[in-house]
Amino acid sequence: MAALVAGANAALTVENPGLDHVVVGMGWDTIPSNGPQAELVPFVVMCDGDGKAVSNDHLVFFNQLVSADSSVTFIGDGDQEQIDVQLKLVPEDVSKIIFLAYVDPELRGHGSFASVRSAHIRVATDENRELVRFNVSVLKLESVTAMIFGELYRHRTDWKFRALGQGYSTGLAGVAKDYGISL
Repeated sequence: MAALVAGANAALTVENPGLDHVVVGMGWDTIPSNGPQAELVPFVVMCDGDGKAVSNDHLVFFNQLVSADSSVTFIGDGDQEQIDVQLKLVPEDVSKIIFLAYVDPELRGHGSFASVRSAHIRVATDENRELVRFNVSVLKLESVTAMIFGELYRHRTDWKFRALGQGYSTGLAGVAKDYGISL
């Protein structure tokens, strides 16, 4: 297992020949509160070569658990949110898959990532062998309301993972604008 820092990447399929299926896990701990608190929601965007969402059918979240092509599936939560990615089924026009979480303002009021004390994203095999992990920095996140944890992306015919930790103060609306998503 490799621990990554923000901006680092790891070659998944080159280092693991035959790898055609991964489970991406995202997890976090928050400080309990009776007031505004981060109620984080996982969200996946499948992007084309221009870095935009292929379509709104290429999103995976609580209201759309499976991508239109069935290559990406939200498989639930336990200790962490988990997304199943069948790499061989991902259409050729998808160049990267973004994994993020946003604060749902409708559940507990306007919150931010300030109450998040630890966060991570991991990529594992379907047998739960962890390939890479990125512990997201949770310092100075008072204004962050959405965060891209990382991305799977194509490099020629192979798949890699990049650790990001990119925060947005504009929430899901900011992410939607950057990736061309209709909300």
